[in-house]
Amino acid sequence: MRALIGRMQRAKTGKSDPAPSRLKYRIQRWMLTPGIRMGLRFGVPVCLVLAAGGTYMSSQERRDMLMERYVELRHSIEQRPEFMVNAMAIDGAVPVVGEDIREVVSLDFPISSFDLDLPELRARIMELDPVKTAEVRIRPGGILQVDVTERTPAAVWRSSAGLALLDETGAHVAELGQRSLKPTLPLLAGEGANDHVAEALQLVAVARPLGPRLRGFARIGERRWDVVLDRDQRILLPSDRPVQALERVIAVSEVQDLLERDVAVVDMRLNARPTVRMSEDAVENWWKIKELNGSGQ
Repeated sequence: MRALIGRMQRAKTGKSDPAPSRLKYRIQRWMLTPGIRMGLRFGVPVCLVLAAGGTYMSSQERRDMLMERYVELRHSIEQRPEFMVNAMAIDGAVPVVGEDIREVVSLDFPISSFDLDLPELRARIMELDPVKTAEVRIRPGGILQVDVTERTPAAVWRSSAGLALLDETGAHVAELGQRSLKPTLPLLAGEGANDHVAEALQLVAVARPLGPRLRGFARIGERRWDVVLDRDQRILLPSDRPVQALERVIAVSEVQDLLERDVAVVDMRLNARPTVRMSEDAVENWWKIKELNGSGQ
């Protein structure tokens, strides 16, 4: 009723209502929401810029020109003196291994540091048998620094392919031309011996009391070891707990001089029933003594 009276009074006086219409009021409220204000302030300019950029880049000639300028700018930055590598330094490697590293790296200096893939270079160096670990970095002064830790030979392995040096893990270190070049290293023989170097080194430690009589260790059937001594003596070890079996033989030998007698083989393959095989000369002498005793009776 009051609204009707108000309209009638405004109609008589001829004045218009200053309040906005319902549609204008909703539009104004909508424009004041944070999302719409943010869109008008940032979204519209961004869309306009993207539209202009898309129109500009629609030309193949313009794209080629921008790419050429980008390549030129990048090349000029990469070739700056402070980014150039002029030499390579190798630490921790003997000269022969150092030459092998330079050969596998195969870089022509000077070269931009941006063109060097350090992880890939390290992977190449790690493929060399004598290299245990390697670190590659670029040090100040434009030097490609290679720090190498070489494998330490722990045993000589004789296989069908010849003689080779192995480290304590069984990894191949290098070929060996003659056994006399590494006389102090233990000798391992047989296929599969390289997969059990750690166990062989335990046997070497136990067999130290044998001294110079020890000739080496032979892998039999890729499952067990034979200890090879001078005078053609052998200790046949079981596939299970070979270290403990050798310790038993060493202990008996120290007490009863077992290995100093005319014994050809000490068979420990059956832990519950170890056996001893006499040499041929000892067997012949035994038969002769028995015959003499028989004839004397």
